[in-house]
Amino acid sequence: MGKDLDSAIRDNAAGPKRAAGDAGSVEQHGLTDQIAADKYLASKQASQAQGLGIKLAKISPGGTV
Repeated sequence: MGKDLDSAIRDNAAGPKRAAGDAGSVEQHGLTDQIAADKYLASKQASQAQGLGIKLAKISPGGTV
């Protein structure tokens, strides 16, 4: 998914923002919106892969015998 999104961002950045023809006109999302979406998806994927980052451990105090 990441490589597809990277290539889509590169293609959209290389092409025109707005195009018009006989069939109609097309406008793409802005580059800042695409970068924000990429950052959001990357952070979402990173949070799912690593969990919450909190490790629970049971601590029992040592006693005298």
